[in-house]
Amino acid sequence: MLTREEIQAIYDRGPEAVIALVEELLVHIAEQQQMLAALADRVRALEEQLAKDSHNSSKPPSSDGLRKRARSLRRPTGRKPGGQRGHPGSTLQWVETPDRVVEHSPRHCRRCGTLLERVAASHYERRQVWELPPLKLEVVEHRVEVKWCPGCGEENQGAFPAELTQPVQYGPGVKAWVVYLREYQLLPLERTRELMEDLLGTGLSEATVYGAVQECHQKLEETEEAIKARLQKAPVAHFDETGMSVDGKRVWLHVASSEQLTHYGWHEKRGKAATDEIGILPKFGGTGVHDGLSFYHQYPWQHGLCNAHHLRELTFIEEEHQQEWAGKMKALLVEMKGEVEGAREAGLERLEEGKQQELEGRYQKLLEEGLKANPSPDPEAGLPLERKKRGRKKQSKAKNLLDRLSKYRREVLAFMYDFRVPFDNNLAERDLRMMKVQQKISGCFRTEEGARCFCRIRGYISTMRKQGKKLLTGLEGVFIGQPFIPVSEAE
Repeated sequence: MLTREEIQAIYDRGPEAVIALVEELLVHIAEQQQMLAALADRVRALEEQLAKDSHNSSKPPSSDGLRKRARSLRRPTGRKPGGQRGHPGSTLQWVETPDRVVEHSPRHCRRCGTLLERVAASHYERRQVWELPPLKLEVVEHRVEVKWCPGCGEENQGAFPAELTQPVQYGPGVKAWVVYLREYQLLPLERTRELMEDLLGTGLSEATVYGAVQECHQKLEETEEAIKARLQKAPVAHFDETGMSVDGKRVWLHVASSEQLTHYGWHEKRGKAATDEIGILPKFGGTGVHDGLSFYHQYPWQHGLCNAHHLRELTFIEEEHQQEWAGKMKALLVEMKGEVEGAREAGLERLEEGKQQELEGRYQKLLEEGLKANPSPDPEAGLPLERKKRGRKKQSKAKNLLDRLSKYRREVLAFMYDFRVPFDNNLAERDLRMMKVQQKISGCFRTEEGARCFCRIRGYISTMRKQGKKLLTGLEGVFIGQPFIPVSEAE
């Protein structure tokens, strides 16, 4: 602070000294205002971070903790809980020829005590129980016959099946169970061994478990390539990624999937270098649905953005910043989704031209309303040019969202223009969900080989489930050299 005497001395030096002082003070005030604005932005960012949960951001429900459960973005259907009219159900069916019959005979008359052991039954009342028979390993001995040719005396010998390589070994059925428990049910190694011992009376060694997983991984190499090739030709595919830990390093799991196919691949990087190396996205030619990360837009195929992400972001802006346009935009997107579903149920392939134009017009008006409420910021107003920072100025979350909804309008509304494109990217997110379960159980993959095995086998299992195949049968087929060959939507 200048003293009164210092101010007087400046005044006495004349107008130029006073002007220089005022200019210096104005710059100082502008710098203070900039600093206060930065602190306010920091406080606001921390408050917004605390306000986020699974219903207004991309945070998973597990991160909500013990707070009140987040409200779902799904609209109520009005239907009562439970099975709906017309649902086939899964009630146990009566079997005319049971595997085993157990008879319960009365020993004596309950009135007079006469013995009834030799009296024939007049009729039966029957009840059936579906029960699991005792499980045990079956030892199958394979013998190859050796025969001498009576014509020329040549010794001839049969051949063992290709999968029989050791004098004593576990069969493909046991190996399929091991892989199923480890890679699908995500049981830790020790619990896998305990379960096999409890069920079958045999405790497998760690080497046996690892060997089964590694063998399955090796024999699925061609099948994985077939899945990748079919995904490249899919008309619509979903793409997403999530972080994972391998050998103590932060890496990324990338998923490419459709209604019929799933492929997983991990890479040290998250962006285009990773997806280029995995090899599906560079050769893909359909419409790719994703969450809008910038590297996806570097590919020349058609794009569709996940509107579930947009709904959560709009919910945050509506609730935390009280901006009405966000609530209206959220309602409009849900209305568009309903219009598409109604048209599809009516057998139409696209919306009527008038309805589509009406929805597009309302979309544009809400964008303009949002941009009016969120003008571009100028936090360095009043500073000299030499003191202003270069580069893009930081914007609010609302302005960033508005810019995305405006710039990628076609991609946001892709579901309305092409009924094959879904409203959201939930398919890919569901395919990634079990990776999060794996992380919660084991925390990480201890080796890169373990991560590669998990990705390839899990993609095969997910593809089988999507195509309605029995997992254990498909896994057993891998070990006898007859893996399930996936088909695509076009096939």
